[in-house]
Formats: sequence, C-alpha cells, structure tokens
Amino acid sequence: MLPVNETAIVLGLLAIALAWPVPLLLARATWPPAAPVLAVALWQSIALAGGISMIGSLLLAGLQPFGDDLWSRIGGAARTIFAGPLPPGVSLLNAFLLSAAVLLTAHLLLNLALTSVRSRRQRHQHMELLRLLSSPLPDVPSTRVIDHPAPAAYCLPGARSVTVLSEGMIALLSPEELDAVIAHERTHLRQKHHLLLDAFRSWKRALPWFPIATRAQDAVALLLEMLADDTARRSSGDPVLAGAIRIVDETGSAGSALGAPKDRRTPEQRRDALL
Repeated sequence: MLPVNETAIVLGLLAIALAWPVPLLLARATWPPAAPVLAVALWQSIALAGGISMIGSLLLAGLQPFGDDLWSRIGGAARTIFAGPLPPGVSLLNAFLLSAAVLLTAHLLLNLALTSVRSRRQRHQHMELLRLLSSPLPDVPSTRVIDHPAPAAYCLPGARSVTVLSEGMIALLSPEELDAVIAHERTHLRQKHHLLLDAFRSWKRALPWFPIATRAQDAVALLLEMLADDTARRSSGDPVLAGAIRIVDETGSAGSALGAPKDRRTPEQRRDALL
C-alpha cells in the first residue's frame, strides 16, 4: 500500500469537507441575506480551497516516492522527467494519482476558459442585436430600450456596458421604481458580477454530476442580486425597491440578469431581505 504523509491526508479530508458538508451548511444557513458580501466571499473560498486541496492531496500522494517534502518531491519528479530514471518505490498508484491531479487541473482550467470565451461571444452577439433592435433611453446614459410589452430589465457587460429595459417595464413602473431598477442593474456592471457567475457556471459545467456545484451557482446568483439591491436601496429606499420587485415578479419578467438561473423563489427572498 502506498504510504501517504499526513499533509496529503489532511488535504484530502479538507477537500471532502469542502465538497459536501461545508457548502451544504452554508446553503442552508439563514444569515447570508443579512451579509451577502461575506457569504459570496465564503462561496469563493470554498470553491477555490476545495479545488486546491483536492489537487494538492493527489499531488503529494503521487509524488511521495520522489522526496521528503513538497519541493523536494517536485524537484525529484522534474529531474526524473528530464533525465530519469524512476526512483525506487514508484508504482502504478503513483502514476494514477499524478495523472488524476494533472487531468483535474486541466479540466477545471479549460472549463473556466471555455465558459469565459462562450459568455463573451454570447454577450457580443447580444450587443450587436441590441444595436439593431433597441434605442437609447433619453437623458439616461448607457441605457437602451427594446420595444416589447413584457416587463424586462437586465444588464449587458462588455467594453461598452449597457442597461436594457423594455417598453413594458417603463410603462409598468413609477419613475422612482424605474430608477431603483436601473441602479440595481448598474451595480451588477460596476461590481463585475458576471465574472463571478462565469466562474461558478464553469464549476458546474466541469462537474455536472456534483450537486454542490449547482447549489453554489444558485446561491451566488441570489446573493449577487441582494448585493445589487443593497446599492439600489440607498438611493430609492426599501419600500420603492421592494415594490418594483413585487410588480415585476407578479407580471413575469422577461429578463434575467447576467444570464443567471431564474428561480421563482428569488423575488420573494429579495423582498424579505429588504423588508
């Protein structure tokens, strides 16, 4: 049986904890709506630390015959690759663990890159359509209006980020409520929420069989909505913003911010956080 040092064991246990019980507890917690910044930071930390600890555990275990500590093992493995021969004690299990670490790293990074490229391409295509099918909203910079009766509001990140409203949204809301909606969408753009959503979306695509990845994406999407609400409420007030959320929810919004998954519970949870 391959001897594995204590660090590899600890990293493996940490990876298991961060893959299941810890995110499950966070997803079920009731405090995140009161502290969305901290909750988003925790979700990021869980995802990053979980991946690093799993890869690190596999590497340390796989490199065990090459040295006594991490750096000596890395150096020994590098010398073996370029000069050989294999040190005593190297087995098929070592090769399997090292291959798993390399493949997992490549899989996660490639999914992140592909998700980012795909999202950027989709946003560019959407922007081209908007130039043809929408018009600027007078006296409101970087805001465009589409001629559609359904209430819709969303933001489109890019080199020239814009907020998009439908005619139905403008007709439905009061000027104060419309200002709150615009402030909400501009917060998404200013704080680059699309980058976070892309990262969690890539995690879900990389591990589609992993239920925690779906929970994480849904939880972060809701928390980012609450973060944008926190900024909008400062200028509009809680009742105005909550009223806008209620009206759009009751009529059925055609928009979804940043391509985030839409959950029917989200408007109610956002109103509860405000009121």
